[in-house]
Amino acid sequence: MSKLDPTHLGILRLLQEDARMTHKELARRLRKSVSPIFERVKWLEQNGYIKGYTALVDLQKSSNSIISYTHIQMNDHSEEALSAFQREVVLFDDVRECYYITGNFDFILKIVSPDMKGYNDFLRGQLSKLPNVGSVQSFLVLSEEKRDTTYKI
Repeated sequence: MSKLDPTHLGILRLLQEDARMTHKELARRLRKSVSPIFERVKWLEQNGYIKGYTALVDLQKSSNSIISYTHIQMNDHSEEALSAFQREVVLFDDVRECYYITGNFDFILKIVSPDMKGYNDFLRGQLSKLPNVGSVQSFLVLSEEKRDTTYKI
């Protein structure tokens, strides 16, 4: 974080709001010339501050997919078992997000499946077959009221 100056932070803030913003527009908004903005964006990308660019698709309008937040409690809490679970679960296409958490459960997974049958098939055919998976508790999303992908920086 110490390498980021106010211009870097400004670029990150603006690109979070509109990833299609041109270098020219970034420069205008940050009161800089285009060339240093181009170099800073390139540096932010190369150093992993910007992981990529994406379009936010409205899943409710574009498919009949279901979203589940699935809590996983592991049987074995050794570093080896937890790391093995993380390495395997992120390889599943249905798993969109994976968080190691505190509390009664060890992980929260955001799972997107084509339908309820697909979700059931995923749980029974893939997730439950991973070693050391104990308790699984699912919460299905009925509607999405807010999704903000920006972070305060």
